[in-house]
Amino acid sequence: MLRGVRRLTIAGVCLSASVMVSAMTADASIAHDTVVSEAPARFTPHAQDGGGVTDAAVHAFNQIGNTMYAGGEFRVVADAGRTTTYTRSHLFSFNASTGEVSGFAPQIDGPIFALESSGASLYVGGKFSSVDGVARRALVKIDTGTGQVDSRFNAGLSSGQVTEIRLVNGRLLVGGTFPGQLRALDPATGVDTGYIKAAITGRLANKDGLVNSGLTSVYKFAVTPNGSRLVGIGNFTHVDGQPRSRAFMLDLSASSSALSSWYYRPLQRACKAESMPSQLRDVDFSPDGSYFVMVATGWVPQAGGVGTDICDVAARFETAKLKLRRPTWTNYTGGDTLHSVAITGSAVYVQGHQRWLDNPSGVDNKGPGAVDRPGIGAIDPVTGKALPWNPTKDRGIGGKDLYVTSAGLWVGSDTSRYRLEYHDSIAFAPLR
Repeated sequence: MLRGVRRLTIAGVCLSASVMVSAMTADASIAHDTVVSEAPARFTPHAQDGGGVTDAAVHAFNQIGNTMYAGGEFRVVADAGRTTTYTRSHLFSFNASTGEVSGFAPQIDGPIFALESSGASLYVGGKFSSVDGVARRALVKIDTGTGQVDSRFNAGLSSGQVTEIRLVNGRLLVGGTFPGQLRALDPATGVDTGYIKAAITGRLANKDGLVNSGLTSVYKFAVTPNGSRLVGIGNFTHVDGQPRSRAFMLDLSASSSALSSWYYRPLQRACKAESMPSQLRDVDFSPDGSYFVMVATGWVPQAGGVGTDICDVAARFETAKLKLRRPTWTNYTGGDTLHSVAITGSAVYVQGHQRWLDNPSGVDNKGPGAVDRPGIGAIDPVTGKALPWNPTKDRGIGGKDLYVTSAGLWVGSDTSRYRLEYHDSIAFAPLR
């Protein structure tokens, strides 16, 4: 989300002037004084089915200057008018103002889930093993000027995939299913700096006690704008031997990181779904870092869990409140997954395959007070209630990235209709 995009860098990392224009904070989305338009821009390109991909999707954005990079699972890209198509292997770039597709076309042999940048360098994370014939498992650094793999950078991951990347205080933080699940790398070489030593262990069980959640992982994480705290979510039960089911917080200092005492104990409780690799799906900090919002899947809360259980819901937590019995607010969908979240101060945007918001009593139906918000919606950061903003989009599995820039909100998804218009995998909602 250039968290000014969504993923940004902070002090200690040298950025080009063009990037600094839009990348003003470390990790949280930049502030907007109003909600974005319901009407999408019509210049955006499309990532489409084809070339062996039947469910094309964009999972990540990152902007460098006026060039937008989009990564996901696709092999065919089309211009806005669908008059010209291009072969692109899971990653491409285009002009963020006109939508013109560039010649940037690295050959990557698997899907992409995360993007981050510094200057002219683009860090790409996903589930792949080769980039332009160069062996690079799950993480690669590409020179956007030349389009070539940076041979100096090699994280040497032996297995797994990368699902999140942030550049914070001169370190490249990466999360995923690889050994260790969360590492702080040297952004020039990819060598593990040892800054993060947290032992992340365990696999989650469902409501019946069956462990069928897949690999231990840090699926997503977010960092405060000042780079002092990290919240990680995923499939684990302990961090440094302490109970931390599904979520944890790290305190980040100049030279080391440490497990925070923050822990939301109800996260030990599974939702009603029988199998769920990662119940929590995304997390984002507010532009001032004072709170964060998690979104989740998992079906619906178990008996008595409404207001505390984090299941098919968006939930706000105060960053400084380390001991808590319940979130500041919850907004339930009534049984549909929320996959991504972005906070701009004026709104908390959420995206998934939801049909409704404001639906705590719904169980796969529209309960009392529920409002229609198919595929995408916005929540009042103070009240936790749905805002009137309702562009609508196809639901699909559910969009995986909401990326905020100073110009508006980019929406990456696996569907082709946004406000009843054709916008395959990519839509842009400008500020009003």
